[in-house]
Amino acid sequence: MSQQLTVIGTGVIGNGWIARALANGWDVVAFDPNPDAPPRTRAFVENAWAALEKHGLAKDASPTRLRFVDSLEAAVDGADLIQENVPERLDLKRKILAELDAASAPDVLIGSSTSGFKPSDLQQTCTRAPGRVIVAHPFNPVYLLPLVELVGGEATEPEELERAHVLYQALAMRPLVVRREIEGHIADRLMEALWREALHLVNDGVATTEEIDAAVVYGCGLRWSLMGTFLTFHLAGGEQGMRHMLEQFGPALKLPWTKLEAPELTNELIDRVVEGCEHQAAGRSVAELDRRRDDFLVELLGLVEKYWPEAEGLEGRI
Repeated sequence: MSQQLTVIGTGVIGNGWIARALANGWDVVAFDPNPDAPPRTRAFVENAWAALEKHGLAKDASPTRLRFVDSLEAAVDGADLIQENVPERLDLKRKILAELDAASAPDVLIGSSTSGFKPSDLQQTCTRAPGRVIVAHPFNPVYLLPLVELVGGEATEPEELERAHVLYQALAMRPLVVRREIEGHIADRLMEALWREALHLVNDGVATTEEIDAAVVYGCGLRWSLMGTFLTFHLAGGEQGMRHMLEQFGPALKLPWTKLEAPELTNELIDRVVEGCEHQAAGRSVAELDRRRDDFLVELLGLVEKYWPEAEGLEGRI
């Protein structure tokens, strides 16, 4: 029996969930009050489908298994999983999540794609089954990047996170259960630190946006795509590993190398960042750049999956 994903809100992230679910053979029911949403979503899925075909489709995967409905209540009917993707405003998310909680069967999980809010804050207006409202934070493009951060709130029981883990795995994702709720979860806090430092480098005239991106693309980013931060530094310590690395380079952590507080977003800094990105885009549309990124990610995923823990027989590792 096929499973149904209900998607509320069809911006970039909501449409990414739709494309992923369709590619994995799910039925998708979507609701978005914007009358332009259905054609916009279908164009999005069409643009992503070539990459999804290269990556590999599930049996019976088809864009035709998407349908739009005209109300939130109709959308949740028959749902196995509900994914909320409305704009990142706490008052709006609370309102929509309360409506979803009231309208859906109490055993259906509701995941919020929020990049920053804590689940306990999202659960406050839910009165029927608040524990099933969790953070399920993905990464763009959702239809290719497998990470989803799962975070439970004060009302969430461990069993609900276990159920969520199984459901998102069925969407071919790699769920990461965050041990403690915190603003920004894990990955966005790491990305935010790099982003703030990058803005300082542009603001201080140290580098252009292109040069900063080159530093990541041709250097640390290549290692990070396989090993992440800690294992990369473990290797930097030689045969003695992380302990020697910390003994040797640990004192540098006290040096004023970084500026984690973000710089003032002056008009001059905004112009520098915008002009730098437009120079990098070189006249290519966002849709063109999306396809180029997707082609790259499909090939990269085909490579790195050969080196992920389970490929080495390390089952149960992340």
